Amino acid sequence: AVRKGTCAVGICGTDAVVLGVEKKAALKLQDSRTMRKIHQLDQHIFIASAGLVADARVLVDMARVECQNHRLTIEDPPTVEFITHYVASIQQRYTQSGGRRPFGISTLIVGFDPDGSPRLFQTDPSGIYYQWKANSIGRNSQTVREYLEKHYAENIGEADAVKLAVKSLLEVVQTGAKNIDILVITKDGSRTPNVDEIEGVIKVIEAEKAEEAEKKAARRTTSS
Repeated sequence: AVRKGTCAVGICGTDAVVLGVEKKAALKLQDSRTMRKIHQLDQHIFIASAGLVADARVLVDMARVECQNHRLTIEDPPTVEFITHYVASIQQRYTQSGGRRPFGISTLIVGFDPDGSPRLFQTDPSGIYYQWKANSIGRNSQTVREYLEKHYAENIGEADAVKLAVKSLLEVVQTGAKNIDILVITKDGSRTPNVDEIEGVIKVIEAEKAEEAEKKAARRTTSS
């Protein structure tokens, strides 16, 4: 189920965390606002999933309640790892309970800790979780992960993280900006770039590719 789900990418930068997801094309009479793959768990924590949408909705609701319980009892916002551990524990619990099936989703959980540190975690249906600098889940996630390994740089800034997220999704998304959703999380809050902004990033990427191709052609001409 996870491998068949649409692709999601997470990139952790120095001053921002970026989530990018492949968005399914909405039918003509369908309200696209009901087809969200990125959900807010708390003011500073967001989650993206790949797999069964209904399973994701149940897990998101449980995680939101846990975030509020933490604020009520501890009187502090939860850390990203605390919520990741909670989500992974729920997923693991469903692998060993009779009469239940495991959650058919992987998740990327991102946000900023109260001390201002950016965090990116991934959970699997088995209940395992890891922290990453950049990662992808869903369909063709291996291809996207290999791309991220080649192009991720330490101390990456917000603008470069957004560009890298779009570039990596374009490896598997053929229809351009209308089928890509991006969320940028910073210490001060979050924002969702609109289609025009994403189109602008894609144009910059295409211009860079064209320039690189021209340089390669010039090198071949010179060497021959």
